[in-house]
Amino acid sequence: MEKDNLTVVLHSKGDLRLEQRPIPEPGPNEVLLQMHSVGICGSDVHYWQNGRIGDFVLKQPMVLGHEASGRVVKVGSAVTHLKAGDRVAVEPGVPREVDEFFKSGHYNLSPSIFFCATPPDDGNLCRYYKHNANFCYKLPDNVTYEEGALIEPLSVGIHACKRAGVTLGSSVFVCGAGPIGLVSLLAAKAMGASQVIISDLSSDRLAKAKEMGADFLLHVKKEDEPKEMAKKVEGMLGCMPQISIECTGVQSSIQTAIYAARSGGVVVLVGLGAEMTTVSLLNAAVREVDIRGVFRYCNIWPVAISMLASKKVNVKPLVTHRFPLEQAMQASEMSRQRLGVKVILKCDKNDQNP
Repeated sequence: MEKDNLTVVLHSKGDLRLEQRPIPEPGPNEVLLQMHSVGICGSDVHYWQNGRIGDFVLKQPMVLGHEASGRVVKVGSAVTHLKAGDRVAVEPGVPREVDEFFKSGHYNLSPSIFFCATPPDDGNLCRYYKHNANFCYKLPDNVTYEEGALIEPLSVGIHACKRAGVTLGSSVFVCGAGPIGLVSLLAAKAMGASQVIISDLSSDRLAKAKEMGADFLLHVKKEDEPKEMAKKVEGMLGCMPQISIECTGVQSSIQTAIYAARSGGVVVLVGLGAEMTTVSLLNAAVREVDIRGVFRYCNIWPVAISMLASKKVNVKPLVTHRFPLEQAMQASEMSRQRLGVKVILKCDKNDQNP
């Protein structure tokens, strides 16, 4: 095997480097992957620019990347369901212990979970990476590596819609048309939502949302009043939406999501913003609007793969830029400037195809 394991490593706030690391050896329950496609997430950029997200603080060098797919090149001694040559999507969150959250099916909430590119755990933005084989999922022949990498953000959208109770005929308001807002839109439509309205500051991102199936577009400005925006949502839909999915983390947008949701409805908070946020809880309380949190996802990968394989969901339009791994700095800067939607790094020198 070649010796080249070019890796994207964040050493400290603002200090992102490309460096060579040893090719790892998989343990008994692990597989070694030759990485193919890895998406750049907003969290990767946030760690690079700020050195932390909430309580997760970078204290030592960390490999970035958690939206990933690759090809199995070596399997551990106890692995039976995968073999060399299999194309897989990587679920980045792996429980470390069989705790109460694991047992109840909510392993994403386990406080000791391993998660790629969350301090202190290394991600997979490199040529070769080892991962728990039980959290690598075979891709059907009609699902590309890039679609496999995009299962990670898509899973956030599916999990958000499941938490919200999206079903046949639901009316949904999605706040924010960034990558997570767009996958929430895709998931909502696939799960039966009859009408989806989506808001954003960017007309380009709203145009992308229209391309991906949004029924109504709401262009917002920073100075807009949340109650006025909620009225506009109602006016465009012809009713107040049953569900608001908030994907920005911005205080005014969270307020709009609550005011917009109809009485007895649900607001799901997906976007991460300031630790302390001022909202009208009384407004939600007296109208019995449920406010629910979302933390990543759990038990979603098989569902997402089925959605992609059946062509019920098309994530391909999300990808607007591709770079070889050697140009990780340029790709990260493009993501930082929010140019395009999803930037993908191609890690296999001999295969730069989608």
